[in-house]
Amino acid sequence: MAVATPAPRRNRTCQRAVVRRTERITPHMIRVVLTADDFVDNGTSDHYVKLQFGKPGVEYPEPLDLGVVRETLPSDQWPTSRTYTVRSFDTASKELTIDFVHHGDEGIAGPWAAAAQPGDVLWYSGPGGGYAPEEAAVLHLLVGDESALPAIGAAIEQLPPGAKATVFVEVEDETEEQKFSGSGDVDLTWFHRATSSEARGDSLVAAVEGLTLPEGDVQVFVHGEAGFVLRIRKHLFNDRGLPRDRVSISGYWRIGKNEDGWQAEKAETAAKERAAAGS
Repeated sequence: MAVATPAPRRNRTCQRAVVRRTERITPHMIRVVLTADDFVDNGTSDHYVKLQFGKPGVEYPEPLDLGVVRETLPSDQWPTSRTYTVRSFDTASKELTIDFVHHGDEGIAGPWAAAAQPGDVLWYSGPGGGYAPEEAAVLHLLVGDESALPAIGAAIEQLPPGAKATVFVEVEDETEEQKFSGSGDVDLTWFHRATSSEARGDSLVAAVEGLTLPEGDVQVFVHGEAGFVLRIRKHLFNDRGLPRDRVSISGYWRIGKNEDGWQAEKAETAAKERAAAGS
């Protein structure tokens, strides 16, 4: 009897990046600049990487291969994966810039960024991504919170010269505002939670609902906390009837859940939707 040949193990080797310098650009945003010799820019402004944060005291193979890790180590010793948007990449210097929201000891990635020192190694996979501002659009609408700021900043700086953009961003207060370069014609409005009586995201929803869109091709990017993203999604598709292929929209996170819990919830919801569509 023929013996089945085991399927080849999937290569899940990560790429190596080394911290070059860090900078706190606002009270709650830390910019980490890394040397990433193997990073390949895919041309999108929302390109993201999966960062791997190892557990203290655990030795991992180098290069980091997640397949090997999962075959040889118990699950409680596997690295924790977190998804982050690339703020920028300089092909000449090989500088990969990633911005981290930092709220003290909360979470994994933020505290890592706060403690990062030149020479520290960070393993990553990617990039992924699928959005970039297109020259054909008569208006670019960009909406998000702090978690979407790196992608929004990258999009603003990639706008074609003279391209019109309306940008709505919600942050804690004026100290969290950032400045962006670029050659587009940008109308940027900041909303501050600290001085608002509205719930998180309400100002963004109201701003989008009250916006008069021009005739013609409008390209939209809406990312951030899942609650307000879902409300804007329904408005854009159900009320405005915007073409789905002109809207990049995603909930990066949900209040009360870490990335693992939020990804599991999204997967469960997607499975239920597929089952309902097939019934």
